Amino acid sequence: MPLRDHFRSPVKNRHRWNELHAMWPAMLVRQLFDILPAGYVAAPSVHIGQLFEIDVSTFEVDEPSETGSVTRTGDGGVALAAPPEPTLTLETDLSEQDEFEVRVYDTEFGQQLVAAIEIVSPANKDRPENRRAFVAKVAALLQKDVCVSVIDLVTIRQFNLYADLLELIGEADPKLGPTPPHLYSFTIRSRKRPEKKRSPRKKQSLLDLWYYPMALGQPLPTLPIWLKSELSVLLPFEPSYEETCRLLHIS
Repeated sequence: MPLRDHFRSPVKNRHRWNELHAMWPAMLVRQLFDILPAGYVAAPSVHIGQLFEIDVSTFEVDEPSETGSVTRTGDGGVALAAPPEPTLTLETDLSEQDEFEVRVYDTEFGQQLVAAIEIVSPANKDRPENRRAFVAKVAALLQKDVCVSVIDLVTIRQFNLYADLLELIGEADPKLGPTPPHLYSFTIRSRKRPEKKRSPRKKQSLLDLWYYPMALGQPLPTLPIWLKSELSVLLPFEPSYEETCRLLHIS
């Protein structure tokens, strides 16, 4: 069955997008348990962020605050000194990030995280700060030698987080072109350059990337999930996607 548009009619009229996003990680875990080698486990993780609005200019305290630095008086007592005024006070909206993901652990080393599969939500793409937060999370995982796979089905936000990630790390993919597609998937992993190919003039770490544009009406891709530098499994996303849609009666 082809990829559906979960954010527009007719699917949107009967099902909310987060029904698929919330259940799909569990279906991916079920699929992974059939293909992961011994010593590896997978677990779903779903967290829907909430928006916190803070107006720092409207909060007042009736009683004097007792916070401040402590100084000793001559008679052995203590006195509170007023803290310095802040150099800047801002009104801001802070939001938690949506997380619809699957985590793969190596149990031989005390459940060490080795791979993460991220399903992009509309909130991950709706504002520049959220897009920056998402790609920063991916970059942080790469720094810890965690393989990251991302799949983006969001049709109502015309952004490409793969391009944003490459921009963050100062690189580019010439295959993207001037207008990257907003439906796509990719796997990215970091690895050390082989000893025999190292030189003082070359960077010692390499990034391997597998990028696949997607389109409505087409099957979902198969991505490599790297568990170690020389160990990976191939994960087809189509079976778990179709099983999730079947169980939720999404046609």
